[in-house]
Amino acid sequence: MADNSLEDEGITFVLGGARSGKSRFAESFVASLPRPWVYIATAEAHDDEMKARIAEHQARREAGWQTLEAPHDLHDAIRAAPKGAIVLVDCLTLWLSNIMHGPFDVGRAMDQLEDALHTRESATVLVSNEVGMGLVPETPLGRAFRDAQGRLNQRIAAIASRVIFVVAGQPLIVKGST
Repeated sequence: MADNSLEDEGITFVLGGARSGKSRFAESFVASLPRPWVYIATAEAHDDEMKARIAEHQARREAGWQTLEAPHDLHDAIRAAPKGAIVLVDCLTLWLSNIMHGPFDVGRAMDQLEDALHTRESATVLVSNEVGMGLVPETPLGRAFRDAQGRLNQRIAAIASRVIFVVAGQPLIVKGST
């Protein structure tokens, strides 16, 4: 599946449902390309279960990844990545949740993210959940999150040269080529 032309293709957007294999796919996709690789992690470990999930992600990455933590200031982390490095952001869903639970302007944060992505000269791979295929959330916050995530996913897909939807660990090309 990996295609070394990715290095020069700008943005690749990988999305899928929870536990669809999207992160594992994105990690192996990037690891098939020449180094350096930068992993921008957006998760925050507020409980033991989340700590375990983060540890699982860390354990399966081979040596050679530089990791930047960016639970809020994702745009700054993207700009801080070394020129020429292939960047993997995992994941936009957790980042958006962090933004919505903090004292941040969601629209401004999305604008800053998009601006930072336009400054990248090397490949950037972004991972996100597709949240619009399930039940309508019960709470106003849940519905606001689902709507904001849908808008963010549409914005990223619009500027991406490649969009890959992962289902049961299998990649489906939505936009671009393999």
